[in-house]
Amino acid sequence: MEIKRVDEDERIGEFINVEFSNYATDCEVKLNFEEFCFVAEDEGKIAGVIVGRAYYNEVHIGDLIVGKDYRKDGVGSKLVAAVENAYKGKGYDKIALTTFGFQAPEFYKKLGYELEYVRKDSDPKLSKYFYLKRI
Repeated sequence: MEIKRVDEDERIGEFINVEFSNYATDCEVKLNFEEFCFVAEDEGKIAGVIVGRAYYNEVHIGDLIVGKDYRKDGVGSKLVAAVENAYKGKGYDKIALTTFGFQAPEFYKKLGYELEYVRKDSDPKLSKYFYLKRI
């Protein structure tokens, strides 16, 4: 057997999807898997994007990126609300996410996310914040 670093290709994505699904089935857990991407556009220009995955009973926000020209305009709040609204009442109990100290801990707190844990770093900007919101 050889272990090597590779660029992702179709075989890898298919392998992950099949094995992830089969393992959940073997464990008698409802997979409930879905990837998502919501985009905020301003006259054809991308103002912000939120991406993630929903699986089992949890929605996970992977990335929320708002363009520099659109920060402080409510774009991030609207994107998070789009995710919350899309998954309420669909068998998911919570939305989870992480953010670094220099990114948006206070932003998520304002949106009603509860801080579960902080993994502190010697550089506070790189401390990682784990948030959760029940839906």
